[in-house]
Amino acid sequence: MARKTSKQLTKSKDKVVSGVFGGVAEYFGWDKAITRIIGAILIIFPGNVVLGLLIYFIAALVMPDAPNNEQKSYRQDDDDVIEGEFKER
Repeated sequence: MARKTSKQLTKSKDKVVSGVFGGVAEYFGWDKAITRIIGAILIIFPGNVVLGLLIYFIAALVMPDAPNNEQKSYRQDDDDVIEGEFKER
């Protein structure tokens, strides 16, 4: 039976500032350049640049980095959860 994999919103490895907009674009399958332009417009246009930058940096702190090549994903198999040696008492 095939295991259902769920997508996880992570920062992009192709970063311009911190990878937030690139990660959003990868998650939804959008073009990264268009997503970054729209994100910049949404931060600047409403007139509250400080609030937009604050939200961006909070997202940068909360979103996890993309997994490295060594890591398969953030979700591991149940067999990989317990590691180490066990001694009998």
